[in-house]
Parts: sequence; structure tokens; C-alpha cells
Amino acid sequence: MQQNVPDFTALLRSAERSAVHLEMRDSYMADALFDMWREGREAELPEEYLQWQELVKETAARGVTLRRARIVSEPVTDYIRWEHSLTARHNIAAGEVVRWLPRRLSSDLTLPGNDLWLIDDERVLFHWFTGDGEWAGHELNEDPATVRRVVASFEALWVRAIPHEEFVL
Repeated sequence: MQQNVPDFTALLRSAERSAVHLEMRDSYMADALFDMWREGREAELPEEYLQWQELVKETAARGVTLRRARIVSEPVTDYIRWEHSLTARHNIAAGEVVRWLPRRLSSDLTLPGNDLWLIDDERVLFHWFTGDGEWAGHELNEDPATVRRVVASFEALWVRAIPHEEFVL
């Protein structure tokens, strides 16, 4: 089910002040780059990754603050180990600030049930995944009460989360 969801590129381009991304899964859908990493092969970032970087760079250049928080189980999965290995050259190089929060440190936080993007503290794009990490859909939510809860959740998590450069696997 996908309701009133704009094109993601348009949504990110509409951000004026902030865009934050919350990721809470220990693995996501299959990815050829991940498979190559697991086999010990280095690979150049594929076109879709480069397009993402350009979109983030463009967004950051407009003065939008981009933050990404990842809640992870420990020990981390191979998928998280791979994401961690890419973060500096992919996310941070593009202009995102990334922090990690071990799941054990999140027990007393009130968190949304799904991954999300929060744009300008006004709109939340919730992402749904299947049990095995495949894409299942998304929904845009602009309800002020929902947005306030998401903002409060993310900010509480952000204060506690560990900056990428300090997060040791």
C-alpha cells in the first residue's frame, strides 16, 4: 500500500532545512555490491549509488542538514559491517552525518515501528520491509502529532548515538 507518496528525489529536493533518515534493520534487500564485498572483491560504486550521492550533495549544497541514524544489533551482521565499510566514502562523502546506536542502548527510547525519512520536521516517509528485508512499500504522513513524535524519537536517539568515526565494530 502506497499512499500520497511523491517521487523520493522530488521529496528530498523539497527539503529546505533538514532531512533525517532512521534505519533500524540489521539487513536489507539483496545487493550485488554487498555480495561482491562478502566475496572479498572491491567494486566501484554502481550508477544508482553515484546518483544518490549527487542528490545528497545537491541537497547539502542548498544548506539542508542531512543526518542518518542506524540502530544495530551486536555483534553486527555482515550486512551492517558492509554498510559501515561504505559509510565514509558513500554517505559522509556526499554530505550526510551518520551515527550508530547499538540496539541495547535504545531500550528506553520510544521509537517508530518503521524506518523513515523525516523532511523539515513536517513530513515523514515511512518505509516498510518484509521479514527478509525486501521492499514492501511506503507511506507519507504529515499528521502533526505523528511528526512531533517522530521528531522527538529521532532527536533522543541522535543524542545517544555514536558518530561514525567513533563507532568501532
